[in-house]
Amino acid sequence: MSQSMTDATTPRMFDATAATFEDTVIRSSLGTPVLINFWAAGFEPCETLSPLLEKLAADYNGAFLLAKVDVAQEQELASAFQIQSVPTVILVKDGQLVDGFPGALPEDQLKEFLTHHGIEPAQIVEDKSVEIAASPLDPHEEVMRLRKAIETDPDKAGLKLDLALALLQTGATTEAQQLLDGLPANLATDDRTIKAHARLGFSTLLKDAPPMEVLEAAITADPADLRARHLLGVRQLVSGDAEAGLIQFMEMLQRDRSFENGLARKTLIDAFRVLDDADLVSRYRRKMSSLLLV
Repeated sequence: MSQSMTDATTPRMFDATAATFEDTVIRSSLGTPVLINFWAAGFEPCETLSPLLEKLAADYNGAFLLAKVDVAQEQELASAFQIQSVPTVILVKDGQLVDGFPGALPEDQLKEFLTHHGIEPAQIVEDKSVEIAASPLDPHEEVMRLRKAIETDPDKAGLKLDLALALLQTGATTEAQQLLDGLPANLATDDRTIKAHARLGFSTLLKDAPPMEVLEAAITADPADLRARHLLGVRQLVSGDAEAGLIQFMEMLQRDRSFENGLARKTLIDAFRVLDDADLVSRYRRKMSSLLLV
């Protein structure tokens, strides 16, 4: 075979099996969309499609993961997904099967399919963590510095993203929202932009929310008050008690996963985006996945 069907050569492309499917596909999709390619050796359409999918997985810089399933070896998975022909491609996002198609599509149609589901090539962002760690910046001073930089170079969209992030740290959510909404498409899918939108959403929720003690009293009086649990969890998250917030969201999910069109699941996903504690996020991703798969 010309394609590397059986080689999981990079983390962005891997072979999925029934034994590893929950970890490598379902749980991974809670953070990054996963495209599943059901294929079989000796079929020309598979030989055509698979290299294109692998090329896109590399070109998109981790914006989606590519899981490869050999239907001859993984008949249990093929049966579970009711695969009638190969190749068949299925998209999984946030732990859910959202779309798919049979047969081999040309590259431009594959890109259209990804774009339709909000998947765009991820930008490679320079890691400035060492510089920031060495010299922490005051958010208000950073806002002033960035405003001057934008005056000098008003067409540099990256500076506007930096300014939006700095404004969020100062509580200037309205201006931050305007800047984020005005970003070009290539920055709109930047990881920092996605994280900023999530932070902005949490801040907006708390504008008219009751204080923490009122929310705690409401839950004590009625443990099934999921609206109060949601707001309390957001307050705890924003105040720095991340795990307490995640516990509230998990309790919501356990009590009623369909509450307000899956609010608990959506809030957990946004929380995972804004938290920097990788171990905490990983632990609660597993808890969330276990509940969703029951």
